[in-house]
Amino acid sequence: MRSPDITRLSSKYQISIPKAVRQARRWQAGQQFAFIPKGEGMLLVPVPKLDDLAGLARGAKPRNYRDRTDRT
Repeated sequence: MRSPDITRLSSKYQISIPKAVRQARRWQAGQQFAFIPKGEGMLLVPVPKLDDLAGLARGAKPRNYRDRTDRT
């Protein structure tokens, strides 16, 4: 992936992601993304599918964890 890859906001407020970026990140058509504000910019993050998260917390011990009602 060469740097910088530049794109333009269309009149319909759409942005095309350059091919080099899509291929480097293995992003696919129809994939969902979240926009996270970062200072003057924006962070583009793919939203994981539930299947990709399966087993992520395997081995976690949820006992004695505080939740929001415990906070003062």
